[in-house]
Amino acid sequence: MSSTPPPQALPSRTRPGPAGHAAGDGAFGWLRALGPRGRRAFAGAFGGYALDSYDYFTLPLSMVALAAYFGLDSGQTGLFTTVTLVVSAVGGAAAGVIADRLGRVRALMITVSTYAVFTVACGFAPDYGTLLVFRALQGLGFGGEWAVGAILVAEYASARHRGRTLGAVQSSWAVGWALAAVVYTLVFSLVGADFAWRVMFWTGALPALLVLWLRRQVHDAPLAVAAREHRPGKGSFTAIFRPGTDDAPGLLRTTVFAGLLSTGVQGGYYTLATWVPTYLKTERGLSVVGTGGYLTFLISGAFLGYLTGGHLTDRLGRRRTIWLFALLSAVCTVAYAHIPSGADTLLLVLGFPLGFCMSAIFSGFGSYLSELYPTAVRGAGQGFTYNTGRAVGAVFPTAVGFLADSWGVGGALVFGAVGYGLAALALLGLPETRGKELG
Repeated sequence: MSSTPPPQALPSRTRPGPAGHAAGDGAFGWLRALGPRGRRAFAGAFGGYALDSYDYFTLPLSMVALAAYFGLDSGQTGLFTTVTLVVSAVGGAAAGVIADRLGRVRALMITVSTYAVFTVACGFAPDYGTLLVFRALQGLGFGGEWAVGAILVAEYASARHRGRTLGAVQSSWAVGWALAAVVYTLVFSLVGADFAWRVMFWTGALPALLVLWLRRQVHDAPLAVAAREHRPGKGSFTAIFRPGTDDAPGLLRTTVFAGLLSTGVQGGYYTLATWVPTYLKTERGLSVVGTGGYLTFLISGAFLGYLTGGHLTDRLGRRRTIWLFALLSAVCTVAYAHIPSGADTLLLVLGFPLGFCMSAIFSGFGSYLSELYPTAVRGAGQGFTYNTGRAVGAVFPTAVGFLADSWGVGGALVFGAVGYGLAALALLGLPETRGKELG
């Protein structure tokens, strides 16, 4: 597979599109404006991230069954998420450097293959320690896929549409989450819990074959090709930590504050994504089918949140949108964790705005982080900051696991709101980038 075709002009935002519309007009103008190669890149990144999500959620949805099978306490089950996210920082940073040196598409192929192989391996784990190791190795691919896919699409998208385009890519996380919830409901309804968790992990490999085929049709954007040809093999990880001088600006400040932003948002998000299924089953007493029904509201809100947040980042700007949804996510988290016992209808309804807000905040990440770094080190910068945020943010779901024994899962979920507060503070050290052309 070649990821470096002859350079071609990026599609114009005003090129005539179907039915006489300009390429940038209409509800799907952003998609037409990508051009044929850009749309294939979008499809590849969308599918890869959906499968990334699916493979991630095989664990949280199976958590209760795993705890019973291996005799684990809340702290031990929380450690599954921690090792996944910590190792994802290594995988994300490595994938970013590979993307800068060898190309975005090649890096995507590597990350998808890695997370698929080790998700399947989890299903064969004979004991807790082995499962922990396999889950950690799955984090290598999990960490790199989103950052590389987002960069690939960002470099095809125009400045005018970049926010909503990357928001649409981000929405595929909800698609994979929904698919995992459906498969979970079917598998755990038909198969005994002692074996069902293994089946869940094994299903994580099947869709990856489609993405591997799709990736053969995708090429890097001319912008990235030109950068590699100008500086072959020179993607530099150290460059993102270089302080500024009187003669040239550095990237150290950007890297520090972008890392803090990612830590706060992902600490809050993964607290909820990891523990809400357990909260619904253990403290709210819902069955497998009941849990799936409540998650439907949460996931539906998440999908619409991704799409809405993407549009808002183009209209309001990156910083304002992230700040807005950091505030709303914190409020919804506290409210959701304090719903009175017996108020199950309220629990069901509030799942929608919770999913909406905790997902909408992510919509601007793909465009924002891409715009903060120059093309030559975009992979390293975005891969490192996003996944370091995952790794450090992994402390949050682990803390919930240890606090759950004394506070209860619902009470400990409030800890996730602290992460959103950190994200709001980190924005004070970052510039607004809406409308910025990539270079």
